[in-house]
Amino acid sequence: MNKHMDRRRFSVRLSLSALAAASALGLVGCSKVPDTIKIGVAQPLSGPLGALGQDMLNGVNLAVAELNKSGYTVDGKRVTLEVVSVDDKADAGTGKTVAQQLVDAGVVAVIGHLNSGVSIETAPIYAAKDIAQIAISTNPKFTQLGLPTTFRMVANDTLQARAIGSFAASQLGAARYAALDDGTPYGKGLADGAVEQLKAEKKEVVVRKSFDDKTTAFDGLAGELKAANVEVIVSTLSDFQALALLEALRKVGHTKVSLLGGDTAKTTDMAKGAGMIDGLYATSPVLEAKEFSTGKPFLEKYIAAYKKPPAYGGHYSYDSMYVLSAAIQKAKSADPKDITKAMHAINGYAPVIGTMTWDDKGEQRYGAVGVYELRAGNWELRMRSDRW
Repeated sequence: MNKHMDRRRFSVRLSLSALAAASALGLVGCSKVPDTIKIGVAQPLSGPLGALGQDMLNGVNLAVAELNKSGYTVDGKRVTLEVVSVDDKADAGTGKTVAQQLVDAGVVAVIGHLNSGVSIETAPIYAAKDIAQIAISTNPKFTQLGLPTTFRMVANDTLQARAIGSFAASQLGAARYAALDDGTPYGKGLADGAVEQLKAEKKEVVVRKSFDDKTTAFDGLAGELKAANVEVIVSTLSDFQALALLEALRKVGHTKVSLLGGDTAKTTDMAKGAGMIDGLYATSPVLEAKEFSTGKPFLEKYIAAYKKPPAYGGHYSYDSMYVLSAAIQKAKSADPKDITKAMHAINGYAPVIGTMTWDDKGEQRYGAVGVYELRAGNWELRMRSDRW
C-alpha cells in the first residue's frame, strides 16, 4: 500500500514538474510582438502639394506591400505591416491634429512630413511617445530641437543653400540677382542662406522679397524685377507659384532671365514653364531615382503600381520604410522607444539609394545636393556634391 502511495506521489510530482516546464516554455515562446505593426504616414495629400505628398505615401505603400508579401518577421514571428495615412494639408495646425491621431492610433513610427514647418511643429508630439519621425523636410531646425526621435531622409538646407548660391554665382554668371521665398521655415531659411552665399561670392542681390505659400499674383513683382534689371532669380517658391511668376514675367516682356529654384520647383508640373524664360534650374537634396544604379527596377515597379513615374521623393520614402523595417527587426520589438534606439544604431540597406544612416541628431550622413536644368521637358543633372 505504501509502495503504491509513493508511486502516486511521484507521479503527481512528475506531472506538476511537467506542467511547470510547459508553462515556462509557453512564456518563453510568447512573443511581445503584435500580429500587426502600424506605420504612420503624414503628408499633404490634398491641395497644391498633394501630388508630392501622395508620391511619398506611394513609396511607403509599395515597400509595405513587398515586405508583407515576403513574409516579414520580427523576433521570429510573422508580422503584418499596416500603413495608417493622414493628410496634413501642408499646414502646421492640421499637422499637429493628425500627428496626435497617429499617436492615438498606435503607430510605432511615422514617415512624415513633407513641409519643414509641419515637421518642426509635430516633432514634440511624436517625441512625447518616443515615436521615430522620418522626414524629408530640409530645414536644419528640425534636427536641432534636441529630440531623439527626429530623422532626416536627405541633406539639409545648410548644404542646399550653399549649392544654390554657389551655382548661381559661378555657373549663371550674372551681376544682378533677386531672391524670393514663400514665407515658410523651409523657404525663408533656404533663401536667406542662398543670399548669404551670393554675398560671400561678391554678388549683388537687388531684390529680396517674401510671400506666403499660396501667393500666385506676381504682376507687381514682375514689373519690379524688370525695373531692377534682374538677370537671375533665386527662388524657393513652389512649382505652381514659380509658373505664375513666369507668366507674369512674360506679360511684362522680361524673359531674358534665369530662375534657380529649390526642390519644390523640381517637379514634373514645372515642365509647363519650359521655354518661357532663358533658363530654368532647380537644386534638390532629393536625387532622382534614375541617378542610382538600382533606380531602374524601382521605377519599373512604381510605374506598374501607380501608372505614372514618381513626382518627387517616393524612392526615399520607399527606402525609409525598408530601413525602418530593418530597425524594427533589430529592436526585436514593436515598442517605439526600442525602435528609435535601433534607428540611431543602424546602417540600413536602402534598396534605391544604397544606405541610410544617421548621426546623433538624426541628420543623414550621406546626403548630397544636385543642381538640375530643365531641358526638353525633363530635369537633367548638371552637377552634384556633398560638399559645395
